[in-house]
Parts: sequence; C-alpha cells; structure tokens
Amino acid sequence: MLKEIVIAFQSWREANRFIQEHKLWKWILAPGIIYAILFIVGMYFFWTSANDAVSWASDRMRIESWLQKQRSGWLSFFFLMAGMMLRLILVLFYFSLFKYVILIIGSPLFAYLSEKTEAIIENKEHSISRKELRKDMARSIRMALRNCFLQMLYFTGLTLMSLIPVIGWITPIIALLMECYYYGFSMLDYSFARSDFTRQQSIRFQGRHRGLAIGNGFLFYLMHVAIILAPAFAIVAATLSVHRVKNSQ
Repeated sequence: MLKEIVIAFQSWREANRFIQEHKLWKWILAPGIIYAILFIVGMYFFWTSANDAVSWASDRMRIESWLQKQRSGWLSFFFLMAGMMLRLILVLFYFSLFKYVILIIGSPLFAYLSEKTEAIIENKEHSISRKELRKDMARSIRMALRNCFLQMLYFTGLTLMSLIPVIGWITPIIALLMECYYYGFSMLDYSFARSDFTRQQSIRFQGRHRGLAIGNGFLFYLMHVAIILAPAFAIVAATLSVHRVKNSQ
C-alpha cells in the first residue's frame, strides 16, 4: 500500500506538469472558482450551525453546571476534548456531504476531463461521445451515492465514538483516512469505467490498491490550501496514477 501512496503522490506532481504542457488550465480554474465559492459559503454556515448544535446539546444536558459542581480539572479536560473531537467530526461530515454534491453536479466535467487526459497519454484523437459521457456520468453518480451511504453509516459510529474519553480522540484521524479513501475512490473510478471494469470489479481492484485511493484523496485535502485547484486537479492526477499502475502490471 505504501508503494501505491507514493505513486499517487508522484502522479499529483506529474499532473502539474501535464496540465501546463497540454494547456488544461481552463478546465481547472473555471470549475475551481465555482467550487471555492460554494465551499467557503457552505463551510461558514455549516460551522456556525454545528457549533450552535453542540452548544445547545451541552446546555440541554446541563454539562457545564454539572462540571462546575464536580470541580474536577480532569473531567473538564475530557469533556473539552470530547467537544473538540465532535466538532472536528462534524466538519469532516460537511466535507463528505459537500464532496458528494460536487461529484454529482460536476460529473459531466470530471468524466470529460478524465477522458481527455487519457486520450493525451495514449496519443489518441479525443472526440466527445455523448453516449459514453452519459454512461460515465450515470456510473459516477451511482458510485457517489453508494459511497455516500457507506460513509454516513461510518460517520454515525464515529460521532458516537468521539464522545468516549481518550478513545474518541483518534476519531478525526480515522474519519480523515476514510474521507481520503472514498474521495480518491471516486476520482479513480472514472478511469476504470473506460477500461470496461464493472462497478464490482472497480470496488475489488481499489480494495486491493487502497494506497492509490488514500494517496489521491489525501493530496486532494492538502490542495485546499489552493482550494480552486483541488477537484479537477484530482481527476488528472487520478487518471495518471491509474494509467501508471495498469501499465506496471
């Protein structure tokens, strides 16, 4: 798995050179600006409402007044950490929901960009096939809904786990790794769809090569430092990494 994570990291570096060499920046910047605006506005409202929800629950359960009666520094520390972990889990939950909305809305662009990247790699003439594009879009939406359902189940368990002292402190790390895997999974599946992999074959392949998905998803999160580049950049990098792994087998 470590080798595949390294391949995913290298593919992101290659993607930067690939995008510049083949003048693909218009496919990166335009959707990136829209993504950035939606992400920042959504994050503001979600963080405000999530913080209010945690505070409301704490007030309803009278945790603050109970802690004052106990006068225990350790208890106060544990509850403070539990509140922080819960808020982090909720932020990652927002990331997850937002990610799937973008994957569904942006499926036409992502399918086209993945096709174009592969055509350039293989020195083929790239022509738009509406039938193939619709097929890739439908598949990516079904895959996004499947992954979204699974992640919601996992997040429910992690939210409850985050309230457990000490053990709950690792939940943000587990949630982040899970997020990386499922986002990378969705990006990589565009390439597998064109290789005539069924959804089950794609799921099995990525189960054996989790490093590719985790590495791609992790770098997607790092790219939020330059937020407008993240989604479409991830598609190019994912296509390059799949091409590299398939050719090495």
